[in-house]
Amino acid sequence: MKTFSRIELNPAVMGGKPYIKGTRVTVGTIVGLIASGASFESILKDYPYLKNEDITEALEYAAWRTSEVEVELEPA
Repeated sequence: MKTFSRIELNPAVMGGKPYIKGTRVTVGTIVGLIASGASFESILKDYPYLKNEDITEALEYAAWRTSEVEVELEPA
């Protein structure tokens, strides 16, 4: 299993969603911001306690989670 030094999972914090250690910013929040067109710079401005590495690791974590299980889809 891949390890992530900046991501933490705790059922008692943020409803058990993965988040950046030492913050209450979830991986989902970061991925959602990136998906909606936010830049690293704008995220860092809105969340000054984050670092570039936090954003990068959140994206790496999300990519890792989506590739964990492969499911073949039926053709439409």
